[in-house]
Amino acid sequence: MNTKKLVAGMLFIGLCLVSQAQTTKSTSADPDNLAKEYFSQIMGVASNAMANTKLYQFVYEWLGTPYRLGGDSKRGIDCSKFSLAVYENVFNTTIGYNSRNQYANVKPIRKNDLQPGDLVFFKIRSRHITHVGVYLGDDKFAHASSSRGVMVSNLNEAYWKRYYYNGGRPFEEEKIMTANAGAEDENKNLN
Repeated sequence: MNTKKLVAGMLFIGLCLVSQAQTTKSTSADPDNLAKEYFSQIMGVASNAMANTKLYQFVYEWLGTPYRLGGDSKRGIDCSKFSLAVYENVFNTTIGYNSRNQYANVKPIRKNDLQPGDLVFFKIRSRHITHVGVYLGDDKFAHASSSRGVMVSNLNEAYWKRYYYNGGRPFEEEKIMTANAGAEDENKNLN
């Protein structure tokens, strides 16, 4: 009887070791998967929705940065400068310098068509766009909150649901994104 228990115990331990070795080998072989899993847990986004590891790494490095109106560094940053920094550093693209100019530089996207990296715009107690963030997937977006600094929030939270205006994706290469894109359109209507 003791021999059977000893053999069964040794088999169980052997299976556990083999299983652990296979798991360790498969995850350590792909550093991108490790990064995706890590950022997935921190930001609450499913790892299979994380196509651009550089985006999530950039956001992670800025999490907790305090809010500062007009700020553009890790000492303090506002929402539009944060989205601008994401686009310059992750996508090598320049967009406008405030949330309204950024909206003028994007193609509007419906909420259910958002993809990671798209911009999300809000009209908070205003008729004009007052806030912008960067969509991460699974209804999560990164932004510089005036009360809590750079953070990840959920579009389905009551506050964000109430003030959500639209999503946007930068135009393809044919349109140069500028800080005064809206002014050019207004001048065309005057002629």
